[in-house]
This record gives sequence, structure tokens and C-alpha cells, in this order.
Amino acid sequence: MKSHMLLLREVLNDLGTRCCTSTSSDWKTITTRVEHEGLSFLTITLPSFCDGLQKALSVGKVDPSMFPGFSPSKHSRLPAFLQGWMGLVFDSSTGRLLDEPSIDAIYSIRQLTLLFGKVGLSCSDERVRHAIDQYLECEYQVHKNDHSLDPIERSDFRKMAILIWEDVIRIVDRDIYEGHTIPKHGPGATADKLRGNAKFNQTRWPKRLEYYFPHGEFLYPSWSHFCDSPDVDLVEPGAELPVKVITVPKTLKTPRIIAIEPTAMQYVQQGILESLVRAIEGHDYLSKLVGFSDQVPNQEMAREGSLSGKLATLDLSEASDRVSNQLVQELGAYYPHFRDGLDATRSRKADVPGHGVIHLTKYASMGSALCFPVEAMVFLVIVCLGIQYELNRPLTKEDIQLLVGQVRIYGDDIIVPVEYVRSVITKLETFGFKVNGNKSFWTGKFRESCGKEYYNGEDVSVVRVRAMLPTSLMHVREIISTSSLRNLMYTAGNWGCAGFLDSWMERVLSHYPTVSEQSPGLGRHSHLGYVSQDRMCKFLHTPLVRAYVVNAVIPTDHLEGSGALLKVFLNRSMQPIADRKHLERAGRPKSVNIKLRWVPAY
Repeated sequence: MKSHMLLLREVLNDLGTRCCTSTSSDWKTITTRVEHEGLSFLTITLPSFCDGLQKALSVGKVDPSMFPGFSPSKHSRLPAFLQGWMGLVFDSSTGRLLDEPSIDAIYSIRQLTLLFGKVGLSCSDERVRHAIDQYLECEYQVHKNDHSLDPIERSDFRKMAILIWEDVIRIVDRDIYEGHTIPKHGPGATADKLRGNAKFNQTRWPKRLEYYFPHGEFLYPSWSHFCDSPDVDLVEPGAELPVKVITVPKTLKTPRIIAIEPTAMQYVQQGILESLVRAIEGHDYLSKLVGFSDQVPNQEMAREGSLSGKLATLDLSEASDRVSNQLVQELGAYYPHFRDGLDATRSRKADVPGHGVIHLTKYASMGSALCFPVEAMVFLVIVCLGIQYELNRPLTKEDIQLLVGQVRIYGDDIIVPVEYVRSVITKLETFGFKVNGNKSFWTGKFRESCGKEYYNGEDVSVVRVRAMLPTSLMHVREIISTSSLRNLMYTAGNWGCAGFLDSWMERVLSHYPTVSEQSPGLGRHSHLGYVSQDRMCKFLHTPLVRAYVVNAVIPTDHLEGSGALLKVFLNRSMQPIADRKHLERAGRPKSVNIKLRWVPAY
């Protein structure tokens, strides 16, 4: 806690200097409240202040109800906390947004209040239980919405889906029917606890997969290995492994809930994913309406929306958990191989901590390889239904092409024209989705999408603390995170904070040199370039520095026989697998350490 307060003080001083305002009273407020409320003031209460700021920027004025837990100033409508900065954004007597609010003040408020909002610490048991209860409540709401959805809405969804996605679905449908789906193992954990190379010797295969994805073609390098390999257990639907629901750190307010898929399901999902993404990214205009790997277009559109006011940014709560399986079936209603392929690779049950195994109504939770692209396809259909409703006429393919540059979906980050936002929100709610009011913006000049925030075209994105500050060489994760934090603070112009972190790191590490961003060593970045230590590489004749390097040891995992041949055949590249020891070591590192070495300075 003490290290957090020292860091916060440095950030507060930097931001106060930037805005030419005194922050002494604000520091007193922070220290007093931390003494009484503890870490939750930094991680939960302060971020709620930022929510109030963003809401006030959207509506154009401050209301005391926007800042619960923060009393207003005696002679002002603004909160007493951070009133020096707030007074540069809003009129102190009326609370109305100034004609030319200070961008530096908006950034400073956001940076200070959000600094510890996503620190990687575990939630309390009570908050974890509440998150699990919300997961089950969400499942109940999806089930309820399936039964209450108007048949006309369902029919409209089916028609719009085929209008938008027919070209893409046809390609994937043909790949599944003709057996062109090439599976792939992901690097993560699985419900049956197979890791690394062990995944290539799996002996359980859900019987539901057999029709389109027979184990004889998916588990062996060729049919000649079929008789020489161990028998595969074809699992009946009732005996399938459920997905394993777990929580991972997100914020101290609530954890993130994900579901770990069985190996066989994840294996085939990855194959369909590849076919689906390739078809979408190869399309002339759908590739500009939906994104999977590049967030920059969404960020640029958010910036444009903050400048012109013509584009709205919407964010959905529990987005993936609210995509109904019935809705996904409607998505591929006219292409049975696509529809049945998605259904066959979908896990139907989940093992929920404290509640046992439940049947799922949702299509998939985060953890399924197909969750992200399928939800994006569903959201684009609903967005177009909202636009169609607003225009009061059926959309055509030409209309959808004209939406390029005005509509874009990346996961649950949705961008739409402001004139259609009300109808789009109504349609999203009709199909059971919840729009997050604290993170959705269509009035005012503030917009956010895909990790970037803008006000009137100016970037007001912030740097966040992700881990505790390290105190010894054993705190490897914290060292890596703090080094990154230092360099991000330096780039953002918070140089006092960067200097404080330099001093902190120098106490932990015996060597913390100045290096370029391309150097593999842990070190400080500088606009002045790297600092040479008068040593040259005898092979490359480049300057070297003494620095700590991240060393992740891949676990030993020996693979031979048909499993090894299968792994080689599944290699997508025409070139051999680069790692010569890939049959000896595989999987994600179980631990990460750092080693002191001579490394290139740039």
C-alpha cells in the first residue's frame, strides 16, 4: 500500500504541474480516505469518479448525483475533490461544460482516478461469488429471452443475417461439407488438462463431432496410422466433458469469468475459426465492417466521432454470455453445414463453481475460439436491423456497403452513426443484450473504443498500473510490469513518475540501463536514445549493454510417433517449424524468470 501511495503522489504532482494547479488538498483527501477505506478507494471508488466525469462530459453539465461518495464544494456545484482540475472543465457556479474545456485537465482527472482501476489483484471471495451468481442470472435471462422473443423479430434477424453474411457463410459451409476444415491446437489450458504436445495424442472424441469432423481424419496424420494407434473413446453427448468455468483477475470490483473448453472442441473450433476469419477478411466490404486482429480502425473512428459528433461508441455488458445459441442457429439457418458445424463444436454444459454442472443456453462463453467472431457477426446483424427500423424500409446490399466508415464491430465494441443509435440500442435490448451506459457515448465530444479514449479529437487515454511494485528479484512479473509502466509514463510526459520508478527499479535491479524500444533488455526508454557501455558485439559489431532479459522456459514435453507427424502436417507454413526442439518442449511456460546478460542496446 505504501508503494502505491508514493507512486500516486508522484503522478498527482506531475498532473498538477501540467495543469498549473495546486493538488495539496486533493492529496489530503486521498490519504484520509485511504486510511479509512483501504485499497478499495484507489481501485473502486476513484474509478467511479471517472465514470461521473465521462457522464458529465456527455450531457454537458455536472450533477452532484454523478459523483456518489464525493461531496460538492461549499460554493460550487463541482465536487470538492479535484475541484482545481474540474474548474478547468466545468463552470464552477453553474456546473455547465465550458466552451473550451482544458484537455490537460480532462486527461489529468482520468489518469489519476483510473491509475489503479485494473491492478491485477484477486477479488474478495464475496465478490467472486457475486460474479458467479451474475453468470447464472445471465444464463437465466438468455433462456427467458429465447422464449419471449417475437417470431417476427426472429424472422427479421434470419433475413438480415443472410443478406449480410451469405457470401461468408457459403464459403465456410462448403469448407465444412467438403472436409477442408483444418484443425489447430491453441496454446491455452483445456478442461481435460491436456497441455502442449500431449494434445496431439488425445484419445477422447465427442460423438457429436463425428458427422462433419470424423476422428479418423482429425486425430491421425493419415488413415494408415488408424489401426496402429490407441483406441479412441467416442463420447456420447451425455458423457461429454463440460466447459470449466473459472474467474480471472479483471478489477477488484469484479473478476472476469471465462470457460475452459475441452481439447477436442477447442481443436475443431480453431479450424472453423480460421476458415471464418479468412472468408471475412477476404471480403471486399465486410472486412471493413468487422475486425478481429486490428483495433486501429475502431480507434480512429472513435477519434473521428469525438471530433465530429457523428459517430457513437457503444459497449455491451456480458456481451459473449448473452449471445443465445438459438440466435446463432438463426444466423446459419439457410446453410445447414455451417449451422450444424457451429452446433457440433459448441459445448452444451458448464461446470460452475459451487453450482455443479448446468446446461447452457448461450452459444459460448469467453474461452471458445468461435466466441469472438460469432458474436461480432450477430452484433452486425442487429445493428443493421436497428438502422433498417430507423429508415423504415428494407436494407439492400448497397445500403450495407455504404455503412463502411460509419459502422464497425470489434468484439463488443460497436460504432454506429449517432442518428441510428436509439434504434440500434432498442434492437440490441430486444435480442437480450445490455448496453453499458457508463461506457457508451453518443452525445458530447467524448468517445472510447478498443482501449483508446478521445475528447474533441484529442487522445486522453491513460496509463494503468497492472501489478504491485517489486521489492526483490523474485518478483519477476512485477518487475516486467513496472518496467513497462515506467516507459509508458515517460512517453505520456509524466516524467516525475518515470523518475520515481527509475529509482525504484534501480534499488531492485543491479542493472537498469537506458535502451531503445527494440532492445530485448529490461531498461528505461528515452527520447535521447540509448546509452552505450563501450562494449561491442563481436559478431554484429553493435553496441551492447548489461541488462536483465526475460527468460521463459518452455516445459519439457516429449512427442513421437503419429502424434509428432500430425503436428508437422498441421503446420500452416510452407517452411519447417522454426523451433527445432518443438517435439521436446511445448506449451506455455510454467514460470518466467530474468537473467542478467549483455544484449543489444537497440
